[in-house]
Amino acid sequence: MNSAIQTNIIRIIFVFLAQVLIFKQITFSLGGLAYIHFLIYPIAILLMPVKTSRPVLLVLAFIFGIALDMFYDSPGIHAAALVFTAYIRNIIIIFLEPFDGYNIDDVPTLKRMGTGWFVSYISVALLIHTFVYFSIEAFSFVFFFEIFLNTIFSFIVTFIFVLVLQFIFRTKY
Repeated sequence: MNSAIQTNIIRIIFVFLAQVLIFKQITFSLGGLAYIHFLIYPIAILLMPVKTSRPVLLVLAFIFGIALDMFYDSPGIHAAALVFTAYIRNIIIIFLEPFDGYNIDDVPTLKRMGTGWFVSYISVALLIHTFVYFSIEAFSFVFFFEIFLNTIFSFIVTFIFVLVLQFIFRTKY
């Protein structure tokens, strides 16, 4: 089996278990409202190889999101947000494409793509994911202030956590 496939399978399992067993339990409240949520699970899709086809990403995101929804008792919120993130992932990658293009085996990690590219990629993708997630969760723009606060605070803590993980685990894939 290809080492990139093995690494991605292990990453998906680790991220799923961490999200369900650890980060589901962590919620910070400000004034009685919980605005800070750790949503690390999008990195399982965002760190797939650059040349992964969109249908594979969408199916993988749907399965992963539905599995998370079963543990969170949410009716498709994680699945919908993750499928949307998987869909726009290739658009973001094309938008951030380096001048000399991507190699066939490029993986969007900090070590492989560089700090500037990785920070841009993860920040755009995570910000969009958290906004879509909290918009679907509220299901009304009447709660725009709550959506905005949830998005900003959750994005900040998730982004910092993803960067720390990338500095700690500097894998090739």
